[in-house]
Amino acid sequence: MTRSLCFSMVALVGSAFAKFPNIVIIYADDLGFGDLSCYNPKSSYQTPRLDKMAAEGVRFTDAHSPSTICSPSRYGLFSGQQIYRSTGGGGGAFEGPGGPSFLKPGTLTLGGMLQEKGYHTGIFGKWHVGLTWLDKDGKRLGGGFKNSLLIDYEKSTPLIDGPNKRGFDESFVTPNCPTTDPLYVYIENGMVPVPANQRYNPESSPNPGGKWRWDNDAGWMAPRYEFVNADLLFYNKTKEFILKHQKETPETPFFAVFSTQIAHAPVLPAEEFNGATKAGPRGDFVYELDTLVGRVLDLLDELGIDDDTLVLFNSDNGPETVHVDWMRQDHNHDPSGGWRGVKRDGWEGGHRVPFIARWPGRIPRGQISNQMSNTTDILATIASVVGYKLPDESATDSFDMLPAMLGNQDPRGSIRPHLLTQSFRGEFQIRQGDWKYLDHKGSGGNGYQKGILKKYALKESEPDAPGQLYNLAVDPGETSNLYFKEEDKRKEMQALLEQLKESGRSAPMGRIPMGIENIPLAK
Repeated sequence: MTRSLCFSMVALVGSAFAKFPNIVIIYADDLGFGDLSCYNPKSSYQTPRLDKMAAEGVRFTDAHSPSTICSPSRYGLFSGQQIYRSTGGGGGAFEGPGGPSFLKPGTLTLGGMLQEKGYHTGIFGKWHVGLTWLDKDGKRLGGGFKNSLLIDYEKSTPLIDGPNKRGFDESFVTPNCPTTDPLYVYIENGMVPVPANQRYNPESSPNPGGKWRWDNDAGWMAPRYEFVNADLLFYNKTKEFILKHQKETPETPFFAVFSTQIAHAPVLPAEEFNGATKAGPRGDFVYELDTLVGRVLDLLDELGIDDDTLVLFNSDNGPETVHVDWMRQDHNHDPSGGWRGVKRDGWEGGHRVPFIARWPGRIPRGQISNQMSNTTDILATIASVVGYKLPDESATDSFDMLPAMLGNQDPRGSIRPHLLTQSFRGEFQIRQGDWKYLDHKGSGGNGYQKGILKKYALKESEPDAPGQLYNLAVDPGETSNLYFKEEDKRKEMQALLEQLKESGRSAPMGRIPMGIENIPLAK
């Protein structure tokens, strides 16, 4: 018997008795491809804990958010699907009492799937996939800041489509962006302990960032609502959940989502992180996120469950417009990491994001994967880990990335034959290998004709073309539109896009999960 065969048999025998791993997802907000030093060697600050996490697991270099704004991407994380599966088109970002949830009744969710497998599930931080709020007459309220005062909390709670109705046993969340979009309240297990009944004025609140408080909207808030310490609060709630679970039911696995607001506007780093870097408030803000990731990993180690916990780190879309401009101008730092575009844009900078996976007991160290992946793939990947056979009608845009994480996938091959993303208005982009087709003119999101983005506008090589075709292998900057020059390839990709939209799915049918018993121990 060869040494490698012997090792494989021992690994499989050992894993046959393994319980499901604990799972933690740390979901960042508006964090670009170039915002971590392990992705950006020219970064103007360091992210040592995330760099270490990447070195101890696998770092994906061709990972994408399903949308270029937050609410549709969160739908993708929790459902394994593109937003048009829910809305028929695009999906905006909710403000005020906006809803109902993109996660419609009957949708298989990540939390719900893991509940079926015996997990204790929790989410802490930003929710932002829509909620149903009612007025005194029981009528559903629409979005907008003015409607916040019309909420009847007694009629509205327990929320019929909050996290506790969509697969989470415990939750402490904000309905929208925690420090940007009123209404500013906390929702705990479907209830609102303190209603929004005070007027919030940004000018009267602490401001560690100067101009970086941009997009901190006035509105209605609950008394004692946290702005500067928002992510410290969300981390502490995540920590409390894990500690309580390990004390009371350590024999069962847990699933926790730590949904941060970093680096979404406004930039409000906690006091202990002011001046932590030489890259201004936003550098300090990202360093705060890095530190909190480190605290999560340290907690797992202190509890003795590090080897038995899969930790995933991902971002919901690319970096904000003014953030990119100010970081480039003031600190010689590019949050987009050299890619064209920013948040809301269909170009790479709008949706190419960091994605790191760490599981010391199973995922080999020091891997860098160029596998094309999407946040929607997290659901099928976790399903594969726990041996959950996905119904064909669920998670229809989710591919299993577990082979790539384990280092088993042939680097010359691709798990995904294609990849869909959607920009700000719901317009589509599709990848096939190095080829990328954008089914729209321009960015699909931001305007580059005036304002701070005008300086980044590029002359369009085919201004009359209704779409865009690029070969990223030779043109990663998406500067030379081949819409007319490569007509056959363009028509091929247009046909593929229509096929995927009409078929109701982009993922394969009959997906077979690997299962924990077949995952070898890491060498």
